[in-house]
Amino acid sequence: MALMTVTRRLAYLTCRESYLRRTTAIVSANPSSGTLSLTSLSNGTCIRQRDFTTGSPPLRADNKVTVNFVNRDGEKITVKGSPGDSLLDVIIDQDLDFDGFGACEGTLACSTCHLIFDEEVYKKLGPVTDEEMDMLDLAYGLTDTSRLGCQICLTKSLDGMTAKVPESVADIRQTGDGSA
Repeated sequence: MALMTVTRRLAYLTCRESYLRRTTAIVSANPSSGTLSLTSLSNGTCIRQRDFTTGSPPLRADNKVTVNFVNRDGEKITVKGSPGDSLLDVIIDQDLDFDGFGACEGTLACSTCHLIFDEEVYKKLGPVTDEEMDMLDLAYGLTDTSRLGCQICLTKSLDGMTAKVPESVADIRQTGDGSA
């Protein structure tokens, strides 16, 4: 019943939006799965699509990827992240304290999320973009298997991987003596 009420309200808002923007909207509901889809079209081209569910999906621990980090002190820290998250996202979500890590918040404007991988893991990471290579050139302790954590997205094939945090970081927010 609630799904039909939401459908009617969305159809009303869609018609109103369609009139104002000269767009066409398609509303579809699937009561068996509890999903609702709203697609806005302009001249036959999809300009916006929104999907809604009436309940929250179950949290599944089996959909997580295990990542091992070795910090600057040599301590091994094991955490779990969701497929599609970057390694920078995992570090932020898990509140890991790696000094200076992720200064640009993943905008590919620094090299503070520099990580070093084993050769077999490095081969699974995918190609390095020119922009990432430019930032890696600024990283301290660069190796042949270095990558930026903000550019590595987790997949199930990376489950159990290990990433080493380099000894030092190029972070202009720090003074010459290493203090912030």
